[in-house]
Amino acid sequence: MNSTEKEIYYTINNSYSTLNEYSEDTKNVWFVCHGLGYLSRFFIRYFKGLNPTENFIIAPQAQSKYYLTNAYKHIGASWLTRENTAEETENIMRYFDSIFEKEQLSKAQNLIVLGYSQGVSVAMRYLAKRKIQCSQLILHSGGIPKELTRDDFKFFKGEVKLIYGTKDEYLNDARMAQETTMANTLFPNNLTCIPFDGAHVVNVNLINQLV
Repeated sequence: MNSTEKEIYYTINNSYSTLNEYSEDTKNVWFVCHGLGYLSRFFIRYFKGLNPTENFIIAPQAQSKYYLTNAYKHIGASWLTRENTAEETENIMRYFDSIFEKEQLSKAQNLIVLGYSQGVSVAMRYLAKRKIQCSQLILHSGGIPKELTRDDFKFFKGEVKLIYGTKDEYLNDARMAQETTMANTLFPNNLTCIPFDGAHVVNVNLINQLV
């Protein structure tokens, strides 16, 4: 018996979360990609300390959801795995395209893109593939995709902030040196490294100081 794996194309629905309202008083529009195990409606709460009048936050939702423990109570989500990475990346890119179109993010005067943990990879791939300009790209405690090169970001003119905890259980000294070297290669003229005394957590205090 021969087994064959085939592909089909179909339309799906997915949610995303927003915080605050977009108005004429909005100064900053945030596009924030959560980490492994999060749902967007919970991740977006980390940004509630930002001035609600001046900041409009959009948090896309990873499509692949799963139960976090064997208690089958709490649900998280994942952006990508090693399985069909290229195809899944394209699905995510098209999903992000839809959000950018619906929220008219190409017109945003001050767009800030943040990736946390696993969200770093999808945020960076989207900017690179779609040549998205933003005022700030914030790489928070995540890994830079190895396939990205300096040529992928020659177009980019914004500021880049590399944020990581010095006690991050997923980023030892060797890994952090590797990520810092990669970041400096991609962004030799506009990178700022911001280490903090902490573990693998969302640093709300630092986020609130970025604008």
